Amino acid sequence: MPKYLFKSHLNVQGLEGTLKDGGTGRRAAVKSAGEALGGKLEAFYYAFGSTDAYVIMELPDNAAALAAAASVVLSGAGGVETVVLIEPEEIDATAETMSRMADAYRPPGG
Repeated sequence: MPKYLFKSHLNVQGLEGTLKDGGTGRRAAVKSAGEALGGKLEAFYYAFGSTDAYVIMELPDNAAALAAAASVVLSGAGGVETVVLIEPEEIDATAETMSRMADAYRPPGG
């Protein structure tokens, strides 16, 4: 199942809600949301800096990841950046696939 890194940025409303629910309460809510999408929460961390929380989830597909990210934004609590995580084995498969198409690709103007 694909993995996604969500980098969450809270606004005032989001920070107030987080302090009210508590850190573990928010983690439980995110876990429940991931499970509702057919996925699994792998990691949840708060952080200093421009990103307030880092969340790694396994989700069935990009549609589920988009639903998760859109739900955060539509809640009005802040924003989210989504990063698709790639397993080392996927890089190996990519290299193999690229070698099969090496003679088929022609660069622009080439």
